[in-house]
Amino acid sequence: MANQLQFFMSPDDELAFFRFLERFELEVYPRRVPPEWETFRASVDTMPQLPEEELYLVAVEIGPAIVDKYKRGKDKGLWRIDEVRSPVIFIERSRLNEEGELLSGQLWAELDVTPQTGRKDVASDKFRKLYAELEEYLKKTYRKSDPKGFLVGPKAARIHKESGLVLRVNEHRGGTVVPYK
Repeated sequence: MANQLQFFMSPDDELAFFRFLERFELEVYPRRVPPEWETFRASVDTMPQLPEEELYLVAVEIGPAIVDKYKRGKDKGLWRIDEVRSPVIFIERSRLNEEGELLSGQLWAELDVTPQTGRKDVASDKFRKLYAELEEYLKKTYRKSDPKGFLVGPKAARIHKESGLVLRVNEHRGGTVVPYK
């Protein structure tokens, strides 16, 4: 089972999060990587280049991204990152839906040995420490939610309070969440 955090990030919260990420050497990859993809470092300056919904942050100082090619299906010819053996953090970004509600996002990484994923070795201590720093930043900076299980960015919480922004869980028939007061 992956270590996972679910969150609501407004664009300003995401900007602050990427400002925090600048201290690490993390390269950005989309979920399905085109062969001509040019990697870039995660930073505030490169935010306009980020994939719209989902991305990987590869800790290149710890190890390279291990990739293989899709051999069939609609993604044939594209590359995929091995989430288990690569030092990667997956991010699904918060975004607005058609009704103007902010959908939840998530951040996760595979750190432990699990029979489901086939991971035989735990992640390196360096990668575990990096993920722990990200987790600590989010837990210290963001508010808890009601119902439990989500972290709400400070700007998203303020917009929710001031203008009634609906925070919607990004699932089929997902419920709503409010920042804990």
